[in-house]
Amino acid sequence: MLAKIKADFDARLAAMAARPAQWMEFMDQVATFGARYSLSNQILLLVQAEERGIEPRFFLPYGKKDGSTGWKAQKRHVRKDETGFKVWAPVRRRPTEEQAAEWEAAGRRVKREASGRPAVQVVGFTLASTFELSQTEGAPFEPPTVMVRRRVAQRGNSPQLLVGEDPTGVFDDLVTLIKGEGYGYELVSPSTGHLGGANGVTVRRRGLQFVQVRNDVAPAQRIKTTLHELAHIRCGHLDDAPAGETVHRGRGETEAESVAHIVLRALGVDSAAYSDAYVFGWANGDMDLVKACAETVLRVAKQILADLTPPSGTDTGSDPTQAEPDEPDPVGFDMAGDATLGPVEA
Repeated sequence: MLAKIKADFDARLAAMAARPAQWMEFMDQVATFGARYSLSNQILLLVQAEERGIEPRFFLPYGKKDGSTGWKAQKRHVRKDETGFKVWAPVRRRPTEEQAAEWEAAGRRVKREASGRPAVQVVGFTLASTFELSQTEGAPFEPPTVMVRRRVAQRGNSPQLLVGEDPTGVFDDLVTLIKGEGYGYELVSPSTGHLGGANGVTVRRRGLQFVQVRNDVAPAQRIKTTLHELAHIRCGHLDDAPAGETVHRGRGETEAESVAHIVLRALGVDSAAYSDAYVFGWANGDMDLVKACAETVLRVAKQILADLTPPSGTDTGSDPTQAEPDEPDPVGFDMAGDATLGPVEA
């Protein structure tokens, strides 16, 4: 099974590295799930769904016996004889000081408590089962997408004419997120300020940090451009690069536009993303670069969607089969080594 998982994963990466259209198809599929899954699990679930001939909507594990997690917490049960989908689930434990020192010497980040003691963290991955909504029955269930949660949170509020043409209602939230990163935000006339001929620009130099967006574009475009600039910031495109290294502009634009595309699709807006081959020219068939780009896009899209998601009284809770955005991805481990640790004592 591990050999097949690795082969399927590599085949997907190879297709995306060779054809930009495959990249965009993958981004659309990521958006369908609201960027809930890591790169490896996203590909793993899609491959299994295609093999079964279904269009997946939402996955959760079976759930604990006490009904506090998974489908049981949603008052639904998995039908008899259903076969689960396999995903990489994180194994968490506290490493010894010796193990932590070895990891740090190898360049791996180790979480530590304030006292300096290694914290409980992801130390590997093991295959676990999860089930798609169509495999369950019971109480009515609507996948808790960002769009659904925002709609529920806004019920009872009077219409705001200032955002009447905004299909998402997230503009003010996006500006708040940008300012939270230490950047100013301005709507300016086209071809003024630092815009040139662009719809938006993010500037970070000589102590200045700000985002400028054209003030004459339609509200939908304003949202997309603002998201794109936030993505540049969150992806680290403006961070100081190590000596001799730069982010290829094609890669940076592909990452930022892909993040914006995923977030907008998760909010219910069909946003056309870059598909021109030139923005993907940085890859040149390099699967490692494509993997790094995809990991960045999924991590940042997931973070932004989490920031835009109102709390819900019907929250499905954390999914034990998924690592958090700041935790390592299964593909960051050797699939023939750490990833196959199996159960580890907590």
